[in-house]
Amino acid sequence: MAASHRRSHSGLVLDLEEVSVDDVATVGGKAANLGELIRAGFDVPPGFCVTTEAYRRAVRGSAVESGTITDAAAARAAVLDAAFPDEVADAVRDAYMRLEPEGGPVAVRSSATAEDLPGTSFAGQQDTYLDVAGVDAVLDAVHRCWASLWTDRAVAYRAAQGIDGAGVALAVVVERMVDAESAGVLFTADPVTGRRGQAVLDAARGLGEAVVSGAVDPDHFVVDTTTGRILGRRAGGDGDPAASVTDAQVRALAALGDRVERAFGSPQDIEWAIDAEGRAWLTQSRPITTLFPVPVRDAPLPAAYTRIYFCVSLAQGLHRPLTPMGIAAFRVIGSGFLDLIGRRPARIADGPGAFAIGGDRIFVDATPVVRSAVGREIMPRALDVMEARSAVVLRGLFDDPRFSVLPRSRRRFVRGLLHLAVRIRLPLIIGQALFSPAAAQRRVQRLAREVRARDIPAGGDIPTRVDGVIDLLFRAMPLAPRSLPGAVVGFGMLGLAARLLRGSTQPGDLQTVLRSVPENVTTQMDLELWDVAVRARRDAESAAALRTRTPADLAATYLAGTLPRVLQRAMANFLARYGHRAVAEIDLGMPRWAEDPAHLFGVLSGYLRLGTDAATPAQHFAAGARDAEAMVDTLVGRARRRSRLRAAAVRFCLRRARALVGMREMPKYLMITAMRRARAELADIGVGLAAAGRIADAEDVFFLDFDETKRAAAGTDMRATVRERRDRYDAELRRRHVPRMLLSDGTEPEAVGTGAASDRPGALRGTPASAGTVTAPARVILDPVGAHLEPGEILVAPSTDPGWTPLFLTAGGLVMEMGGANSHGAVVAREYGIPAVVGVARAIDTITTGIEVTVDGASGVVTISAADA
Repeated sequence: MAASHRRSHSGLVLDLEEVSVDDVATVGGKAANLGELIRAGFDVPPGFCVTTEAYRRAVRGSAVESGTITDAAAARAAVLDAAFPDEVADAVRDAYMRLEPEGGPVAVRSSATAEDLPGTSFAGQQDTYLDVAGVDAVLDAVHRCWASLWTDRAVAYRAAQGIDGAGVALAVVVERMVDAESAGVLFTADPVTGRRGQAVLDAARGLGEAVVSGAVDPDHFVVDTTTGRILGRRAGGDGDPAASVTDAQVRALAALGDRVERAFGSPQDIEWAIDAEGRAWLTQSRPITTLFPVPVRDAPLPAAYTRIYFCVSLAQGLHRPLTPMGIAAFRVIGSGFLDLIGRRPARIADGPGAFAIGGDRIFVDATPVVRSAVGREIMPRALDVMEARSAVVLRGLFDDPRFSVLPRSRRRFVRGLLHLAVRIRLPLIIGQALFSPAAAQRRVQRLAREVRARDIPAGGDIPTRVDGVIDLLFRAMPLAPRSLPGAVVGFGMLGLAARLLRGSTQPGDLQTVLRSVPENVTTQMDLELWDVAVRARRDAESAAALRTRTPADLAATYLAGTLPRVLQRAMANFLARYGHRAVAEIDLGMPRWAEDPAHLFGVLSGYLRLGTDAATPAQHFAAGARDAEAMVDTLVGRARRRSRLRAAAVRFCLRRARALVGMREMPKYLMITAMRRARAELADIGVGLAAAGRIADAEDVFFLDFDETKRAAAGTDMRATVRERRDRYDAELRRRHVPRMLLSDGTEPEAVGTGAASDRPGALRGTPASAGTVTAPARVILDPVGAHLEPGEILVAPSTDPGWTPLFLTAGGLVMEMGGANSHGAVVAREYGIPAVVGVARAIDTITTGIEVTVDGASGVVTISAADA
């Protein structure tokens, strides 16, 4: 009967048991998932699906089909005004009478083609109608479901997900109503903490729609799906959880959800109903799209051992995902570090065994560190200054019995440290920094020249050239730690000064000492970009180009060599020095500014919006240096009240701190310099692979890793692999929240702990980063490329890297989710003299663009104005 049904109605209506995930374009996500549930043997109310072809026939010839309507209300009206096609009405009528010969009640539910798929969840965006009885009522409900594709909320959600509304279509599911005694929603993983294996169940008497819509206060249960134990319960509106479901039913539903999760291969958001006979029916199942993927190690460990994963890429200021080639490069760099401590891996391209990948981000297994007495001493202290909020979260795990300290020898750690000290000549470098900062700076500049001089041997086939890239990155890694000790000594001197001055400083005093420090390559870059803006402003033709043309157009014109002469020459000089830098520059797969300078032109256009009478960044920088020197004198004077010897020691420490901490940017800068040559080689390889048809475009080479690039050279067609990875990468770009730390059971420790609010209403607490107070409108930016920041606005960002810092020049203040007092964003903010608070948990979720906030960089408090709180 199903086959004749399909033929007679030309694909307008399909029975649910006929459809699968392969039919999403025809039946939408909801229907496809129901079909998969039926195929897997689960109890699903019988029903049918009115396909997307029926919707397209209904809107054929209308302005909705042509895509000329952009207003949601007008689009809804156009759909409702369209005549219901006779052939569709006949198909629905026949299917309904087959399902309910007596005209019984059914549920009529929207099923969008982009719905309930990995990375998106359109739950609640389109309409559902329950207890619909009779053919005419069913046809009317189908028509209204079609129109709900154009609700304001659905249109807004599609826009936020980057989905083109012109191509969407809607199917409609018609299911027999379950005469529900109780119903509700089941999450097979905790949607708040992320913990897998812990089901969360909401239940109420009657229909589940009341639970989904929030119309009732449901009974709430938390269940361990491994043991079936009910871990927690909370009574709903009537105060008696037993009124909706029994404990046996709770455990059975949790076990049912566990089976559904295994069938779909990912945690699920399930709607269920229990009828008068106690039979459980599944009325919907979709992926829980808000969960962050659990990081996966190359060498998995037994599931019995819970692991702690720390997000390395986020700590490096990279909120966005990494390309596969970027991850591959990180592995090689990680192998270079292991080589420095005497633990070189058997295969360099594999990287450290502790690496794990989740959501296209790099995590490292920090469990051995936490379970080590030495690790507990060192890692949190390092995070205190670089990523303070992570230090708090990490210390919160110390009392967890799963991560107790193991009784092991410290020899392994000491041996690695000694090996590193010998390889990079650590005592010599430290001594040089203490006695002659100028000599230390000259040594670091020699390292930079050495990196720039390194190359890949010319010629050879593609596998040989790929091996050359690996070797370049591996050999460049040891140069980076050789540039770091000077900055570490500088921060150490600042810490020693703080101890000598204990009781004699005010909040923000020591931060002021670090304003406008010399020898910071990122600060120098930003000031040189400002000089480009100054030159352009003085030239009428260049200024007009920046004010009237788009960044993309300016970039294309620059690459063609036809910008106004002054702007062309100034930008060419800048890119000759800094063209190897970029936003998200630690990702080898990201285009460098020399390849695509559109972001820089957007920043330059923003600089020109700064009033001519406003203080320039160069003036701010000079003023910061004067303030810092004055503060040094002030602090030395305070120390002199206690003794001349103490005053001399404070002066020495503070002078050394100012002379050395600017070099903190050099390790990353050296690696980025090495990446320039590596990226150029891979880009050229990509041209050859694209010409051979192994990838669709030369840039696709960065969506392969090193081994896959070699396989492509050997003849493997990688186009389908690249398409799949690009789709996943694009979905990850839209992810707003990336956890600092994640356990292997999916739990995000920070979500379990307390929030970041201070004791003041409307306030968020973070780490003081740059002294000063400013009140201004906020601008939340997730990606600086193409971002618009008005002069004086407060920049609110998840994290930053050097590619963001040109925006700092005109920002009024900085609020950042990541970072500590000496993280990259904090250092640059201090040097520019803008108030900054970093390490503010959930800042981008709490603060919205346009609201007025006050940033107190000395106390570490961000306050949302009372009008907006």
